[in-house]
Amino acid sequence: MSVLIKNGRVITATDDYFADVYIEGESVAQIGKNLAVDADEVIDATGRYLFPGGIDSHTHLDMPFGGTTSADDFESGTIAAAHGGTTTIVDFAIQTKGESTLKGLDTWHEKAAGKSTIDYGFHMIVTDMPVERLDEMNRLADEGVTSYKLFMAYPGVLYVDDGTLYRAFRRAGDNGTRICMHAENGIVIDEIIREAVEDGKVDPKYHALTRPTRMEAEGVYRAIAIAEVANVPLYIVHLSCSDALEEVKRARMRGVDVMAETCPQYLFFDQSIYEKENFEGAKYVMTPALREKWNQDVLWDGLKFGHIGNIATDHCPFCFKDQKQLGRGDFRKIPNGAPGVENRMSVMYHGAVVQKRLSLNRFVEITSTAAAKTFGMFPKKGTIAVGSDADIVVFNPDRREVISTKNEFTHHMRVDYSAYEGYEIQGWSEIVLSRGRVMVRDGSLETRGGGQFIKRAREGELLR
Repeated sequence: MSVLIKNGRVITATDDYFADVYIEGESVAQIGKNLAVDADEVIDATGRYLFPGGIDSHTHLDMPFGGTTSADDFESGTIAAAHGGTTTIVDFAIQTKGESTLKGLDTWHEKAAGKSTIDYGFHMIVTDMPVERLDEMNRLADEGVTSYKLFMAYPGVLYVDDGTLYRAFRRAGDNGTRICMHAENGIVIDEIIREAVEDGKVDPKYHALTRPTRMEAEGVYRAIAIAEVANVPLYIVHLSCSDALEEVKRARMRGVDVMAETCPQYLFFDQSIYEKENFEGAKYVMTPALREKWNQDVLWDGLKFGHIGNIATDHCPFCFKDQKQLGRGDFRKIPNGAPGVENRMSVMYHGAVVQKRLSLNRFVEITSTAAAKTFGMFPKKGTIAVGSDADIVVFNPDRREVISTKNEFTHHMRVDYSAYEGYEIQGWSEIVLSRGRVMVRDGSLETRGGGQFIKRAREGELLR
């Protein structure tokens, strides 16, 4: 199969030019003006941008949590992602405490195989790592799982102590892989929560009020300190506030290899949303919690000046009508997470480019290229170049849509609400190609399945 995309404006993290793009099979074969080639399909992209396919490096599909399971599996979640212009995800496989991480990897391969419509990789959530099992981390890297996530939060479930952190950090530093860190002081937070519940403070708003920004900042500081001693590259997931960002900035200024990710929800929502009536605030219970509104400007500046390097969603949806209701009367039991994998590209384009906060090149960098480089997928992913995978979004910069569960163009996730319900955006992924296959055309799914597992490269290596 060959495809010729004509007359588009090609935007990468560094380039901006008009050209035709010719695709043979799964890869970009030629880029140039007025290409004279025969193709099985010709797409006229006049007036459209050509972006590299979006990469969402933080999703939780088919994930058990709090007595239930996230609403999207690898079929529905990747179909929704494709509709939104995302052509690659990196999901989180989970090690069951006391069992092998390799067994956890097998479980997630079974969840994804044959279901995914776009390409996917895995991080590994490490819940314990005794000395005698450290070699598993080498075997994971050999299998293309070149990043591990550890938690300072959720004591008794996902939390690991500082000794385990250092042990895993050291091995990751030795074998050329990266640590992803959920950085909050979960031990102190649990005490704050206990006091609140004893005082009868059980509504959704107390999810935010019991997770102070200083406890996120303390976790970020401690993770950076351990990573600095262990000599391992560090990636702070879902950074939500100014306090935590200050710790990242200080570390980067002294040369520490630390990168931060934030999520659209922290840029567009604030903690006042937890005050919604009829338990509606439960829809936005996620961890870290939404913060005071003034933090949003600080995070946007972090993106502008490079202190925050990547935008991912932490897509972990739970239906409001039943799953979120588990926490009615006790915010501790509300499943943590919200939907967003389908909306990321358009929401970020609107907030970054249309509202003139970031350039087109920077938009591409934070939604695709940075994730590809950070997590061992570049240059196969994250750019439009000869030899790269033909993951391309034909993007209409002028089209407007109102995000809603009632809008057939904006909601394909298997969850009964949208976090961005009623939000009007400008900028739309009209045609989405993954490895040369047209996946989505003007809101209609043309190709189902066929997503491949990506064996990601180690730090400093390129994916060929």
